[in-house]
Amino acid sequence: MPLLRITTNREVAADKQQEITRKLSVFVAEMLGKPENYVMVVLQINPAMSFAGSHEPLAYVELKSLSLPEDKTTDFSASLCQHVNHLLNILPNRTYIEFSSPARHFWGWNSSTF
Repeated sequence: MPLLRITTNREVAADKQQEITRKLSVFVAEMLGKPENYVMVVLQINPAMSFAGSHEPLAYVELKSLSLPEDKTTDFSASLCQHVNHLLNILPNRTYIEFSSPARHFWGWNSSTF
């Protein structure tokens, strides 16, 4: 049920993409205290991105999860920025993060909803 999607203009070698998504999957499961077998990570490379009028490396990050605790988003933001910086070499001030916590009936899986 947790989904972490990172869209970036940073080029990432194909052989590194799998390693990065694997590390992020473990990280998200631990950060949210959820089983990793429900975590999905998507890394999208999109060279046609700009932020603050610049094409310097940037990331748009979405974290969606059922029952996402609103009082933890500041901590999650710091942790996500640290991981994005470490894994993709993108500075925190070049990273936007969107958090969302959909209602259970708006999240489908395995021919049903949660």
